[in-house]
Amino acid sequence: MSKPSIGYNDTPMLPNSKWRVHDGKRPQPRRVIPGNNPSQPPSDAIILFNGEDTSKWVGRDGGPVRWKVENGVLIVKPGTGDIQTKQHFGDCQLHIEWAAPAEVKGEGQGRGNSGVFLMGRYEIQILDGYNNVTYADGTTAAIYGQYPPLVNACRKPGEWQTYDIFFVAPRFKGEKLISPAYVTVVHNGVLVHHHVELLGQTGHRILPSYKPHPPKGPIKLQDHGDPVRFRNIWIRELKGYDE
Repeated sequence: MSKPSIGYNDTPMLPNSKWRVHDGKRPQPRRVIPGNNPSQPPSDAIILFNGEDTSKWVGRDGGPVRWKVENGVLIVKPGTGDIQTKQHFGDCQLHIEWAAPAEVKGEGQGRGNSGVFLMGRYEIQILDGYNNVTYADGTTAAIYGQYPPLVNACRKPGEWQTYDIFFVAPRFKGEKLISPAYVTVVHNGVLVHHHVELLGQTGHRILPSYKPHPPKGPIKLQDHGDPVRFRNIWIRELKGYDE
């Protein structure tokens, strides 16, 4: 008994594609088993922090990580420097959970401050923004120095918070920018950035701009002097539709 035919071979060609509309020969999506809840990694995720060690990370100047791991949680040790992943990534889906200190100290940028950097260059701000006013493009979940979040979705100090970040890396041809970076951010289940075009690399008190860099870079977590906690960090590499 012959198999039923799939799709069509006489439909129009899709623009900028080698496939027809409803093409029966187009590859099927690969199977990925989702986690039991949105926080759990799917089957194709790379676990960056599993609650046990920092083997996937390096510290200042490529040296050992001097942050603390206690009770399944990674804690910034102020003054020891940023950490970054050994593996580098381009287009990606990043899940990260963090908590500002339960004891409130300071205000504005001096309260529960850290950051997560895509490719080591493009920062999504981490800050205790609960009843804490600061400049809008530096508050919690801001694309630092560029765009405030659409809304403030902060939980109370000490409570665990979640970022789900969807990142499209910039493309360069030699020294020329061909396509800018784009980012979508979901904070505690709330969409706070929707496919935003980044203006360039993160900076402080400067206008962002692009500088050519490799197609992949590390995920970096910032030591900004506050004992911010992290857990359940995982990432998925994203590839094109026809790759």
